[in-house]
Amino acid sequence: MGRKSLKEDRQKEIIEAFYKVAQQEGVENTSFAKIAKELDITPSLLVHYFNTKEELLLGLIDFIVERYQHIYQLKARKQVSAPDHLLAILDNIFSRKWNSLVDDGVFYSCFAVVFRDTRVRSRFKEMTLLLRRWLADAIQDCVDEQELEVENANQVADLIFVISDGAYYFLSMIDDPIEHKERLATYHQQALRLLNLQGIET
Repeated sequence: MGRKSLKEDRQKEIIEAFYKVAQQEGVENTSFAKIAKELDITPSLLVHYFNTKEELLLGLIDFIVERYQHIYQLKARKQVSAPDHLLAILDNIFSRKWNSLVDDGVFYSCFAVVFRDTRVRSRFKEMTLLLRRWLADAIQDCVDEQELEVENANQVADLIFVISDGAYYFLSMIDDPIEHKERLATYHQQALRLLNLQGIET
């Protein structure tokens, strides 16, 4: 058990270094040698933990999922009502917090690989479905407590992420902070409209 834990810790350290280098160099330009240099170890030692760059990418996607969990895992969840929890999640999704958790350049570089690598595409799909399920669960909690009328929580969660994904793709090209904020607020309100919660101040 101890050896497995040490290996997992080392793998996590390597993935974090991969992420750090990728922020500066781009995923496509990040090599075993550059990661090894960041960790001050030999490239051959990296191969002991990850045989290929594909395995590194799969680990990086898992790392991204861990970061995104912060969107949903709010403090004192048991003391927060289901509607307040849902609204807080939406506030996080349509905010700078989403961007700050994972570098956009790293995210989209990883996404580009899905068109060339079936394993990476499969893992990326798992991640997107997981994010949608977490949101759907929060919506369903409100429905179960009769605080919200939604016919299909999974479908609404999917549509909200369609808005979110499209929003961040477009907003990554908006340099004006005022325009960025205004557009993000508009997309946020559209998400609330799908839940029949439009007009709520966020």
